[in-house]
Amino acid sequence: MLGLDDPLWAELTHAYGGASDIPELLRALAARTVPTKSVTEEPWFTLWSSLCHQGDVYTASYAAIPHIVEIASTAMWPIDFSFLELPAAVEVARRTGRGPEIPAVLTVAYHHALERLIDVIGIHLKEVWDAPMLHSVFAALAVSKDDIATAEAMINLDSDWIERIRNCDFD
Repeated sequence: MLGLDDPLWAELTHAYGGASDIPELLRALAARTVPTKSVTEEPWFTLWSSLCHQGDVYTASYAAIPHIVEIASTAMWPIDFSFLELPAAVEVARRTGRGPEIPAVLTVAYHHALERLIDVIGIHLKEVWDAPMLHSVFAALAVSKDDIATAEAMINLDSDWIERIRNCDFD
C-alpha cells in the first residue's frame, strides 16, 4: 500500500489534476468513519468526485482504495456505505474501460484490497444496514467475486428500479 507521505501521490492523478490532496482526505476519513447524513459531507464528497468522477477513475483511485478498505476493516462501529461502494465503483469503472491501467507499483495492493472487501463485510455483518449499505455490500461482494455486471447493477439499483422490478414493469 502506498504510504500517505509517499511523494508518488504528486505524480498520480484524479479528476481535477494532481492527487497530492488525497492523502489528507484519507486521513480525515480515518478520523470519521461513521455513516454520513448527506452525500455532500466531507471527506466523502471530495473523495467520490475526485476518484470516481461521473463514472471515470484515475491512477489515484487505485492508490486510495487500499487505504479505504484498511480504514473500514479497523473501524469498530457502523461505517458509511461508501467504504464498500467506492471500491466497487472504481473496479466497475476500471473493468468497463473508464480508467487507465493500474500502475505496476499499485497493482498488488489494489487487488488485495478488493479481495479484503469480503472481510470488511464480515466485520460489519451484525450492524444495522439501510438500503444504501445493503446495495453497497452486494456490489462489493460481487466485485470481490469478479462479477462486474452484478456489481454495476447493484451500484445503480435505487428505489425506483426496485419498485419496477417488484411490479414487473420493464417498459
